Amino acid sequence: MMIKIEAIVREEKFEDVKNALADINVNGLTVSQVMGCGIQRGYKEIVRGMEVDIQMQPKIKFEIVVSSEEWADKTIAAIKKAAYTGEVGDGKIFSYEIRSVDKIRTGETGYAAIQQQE
Repeated sequence: MMIKIEAIVREEKFEDVKNALADINVNGLTVSQVMGCGIQRGYKEIVRGMEVDIQMQPKIKFEIVVSSEEWADKTIAAIKKAAYTGEVGDGKIFSYEIRSVDKIRTGETGYAAIQQQE
């Protein structure tokens, strides 16, 4: 069973999370700059003397596919530790099963499509 992990974290935690993943040998990942808000619904800021409601926060989204629940647990633990500040807005981690994977170039499917060939 392959599992996809999506982690949405603070921008300033990008390097910490990337390094934590490298430390546990998670190499295949996709990273995107995204905008979003959670329960806090943003914050208020004074801009040119006027109060402005800033609802969407800049975040970093990591997408990772791992080969087992054991690897998913290890990966999620590393992300949680690296992304934690204890403040509102630390982010979320989602995980779910992958039905299939196909490697376009070689036609490989399943786990063979995401692992590096020896």
